[in-house]
Amino acid sequence: MYKGYDRDRSGGYVTNRAARLFVRALDRRLLNGSAGQMPVFLALIDGAAYTQTELARIASVEQPTMANTLARMERDGLIERTPDPADRRSSLVSLNKLGRKRAAEAMEAALAVNEVAFARLSAAERKTFFDLLHRVIAALDADGKA
Repeated sequence: MYKGYDRDRSGGYVTNRAARLFVRALDRRLLNGSAGQMPVFLALIDGAAYTQTELARIASVEQPTMANTLARMERDGLIERTPDPADRRSSLVSLNKLGRKRAAEAMEAALAVNEVAFARLSAAERKTFFDLLHRVIAALDADGKA
């Protein structure tokens, strides 16, 4: 142990481990896709269309990561790009019919993973968990903007 550092009491370590386990569980349930597409599915499932820059911001990922994700999704026939009427240099990304189908499948898989993950928590514990996690996120987000 490094000068009192206990990884099992480290917010970053424990949160990262949980996140990786969520991703693995989701990937196991997805027959046609990967958990890496989830931020795009979440942003676009309700019929929205965003630029690549907007999607990267919404997903809290770097532009190259979003570009690679969108390139794979375009290759797999899940998205379509249309000219952005507000900026002719960019395009708007939306889900096509197959993309909406895959997004719905991914949402069902995510719901199943959440049920497994939180099965041992009461409704009150789930609420507390999310309330606390949102406070942690807000603190870290504010620190990043300082």
